[in-house]
Amino acid sequence: MKILGIETSCDETGVAIYDDNKGLIANQLYSQIKLHADYGGVVPELASRDHIRKTIPLIQSALIEANLTSADIDGVAYTAGPGLIGALMVGASIGRSLAYAWNVPAIAVNHMEGHLLAPMLEENPPEFPFIALLVSGGHTQLIRVTNIGQYQLIGESIDDAAGEAFDKTAKLLGLDYPGGAKLSKLAEQGDTSRFHFPRPMTDRPGLDFSFSGLKTATANTIYQNINANNTIDTQTKADIARAFEDALVDTLVIKSRRALDQSGFKHLVVAGGVSANKTLRQKLTALMQQRKGQVYYPRLDFCTDNGAMIAYAGMIHLKKANVSTDLTINVKPRWPLNELVYF
Repeated sequence: MKILGIETSCDETGVAIYDDNKGLIANQLYSQIKLHADYGGVVPELASRDHIRKTIPLIQSALIEANLTSADIDGVAYTAGPGLIGALMVGASIGRSLAYAWNVPAIAVNHMEGHLLAPMLEENPPEFPFIALLVSGGHTQLIRVTNIGQYQLIGESIDDAAGEAFDKTAKLLGLDYPGGAKLSKLAEQGDTSRFHFPRPMTDRPGLDFSFSGLKTATANTIYQNINANNTIDTQTKADIARAFEDALVDTLVIKSRRALDQSGFKHLVVAGGVSANKTLRQKLTALMQQRKGQVYYPRLDFCTDNGAMIAYAGMIHLKKANVSTDLTINVKPRWPLNELVYF
């Protein structure tokens, strides 16, 4: 069974082909970073127009990479949500049109389920049950996962997502978009003892997150350290970046530990763009070693949005007959994991 996956939820156009016997046999990705850099963030209309330009050529490239033709494809999976509605409509329209033209099922995939299942693409996939920490630019969630399709949301951010907090703080420090990775790089030069920021909502019960207060504390520290030339010296920036990253990562670790304690599970899956963060990986790996458990990550290429995770999730849905053959095109800019239905 060979599934074509299309990902167009935000600012990456991803196309991949997954074979349930051979694994991933094609993977194409185009990033819109340069397109949005001048605006300091994603411009939805520009993102949609760029997906229109790039999706079909990437599909053609994926077929060539896999040495296949359209006749070899058994299903077309596409991201139906959550995400930017215009960007989602591009992938959904192309995906369903191709499925109809090729006379194969069309499979609407939840973007967050794609991230959750991304570690399944690795040689050592996680075993059920597990706790999933999904951390990206748009979401910070803790999910109790007992099997495919059995997802219980047990904690989420009530304001900024972790990746969003990274990018906004990077902008306050004068770093170019997208700034999250640049902030982490700068933090490597920081003094861990100079500044200390709060670990939000860790002093109360529950598994929800809030990063707006951390962002405010960081902003106040930045303003307090502006010198007579209305600038901040490089070392101070690095020290602030270090304190911010430590506070955010510690918060994610504390909440993950709490979720593991409550569930009794021994396995932790970490996915989404922020799962590539070195400090987060180091601290969660240490946590799971202490607990004699196991933590699983997708490879770095699959931490950010990609077609491979959509193709894999589509294959799972097709095997469970969770597909559609009509011509209706529906997308869900807001689509919680707990609203997924498996037949």
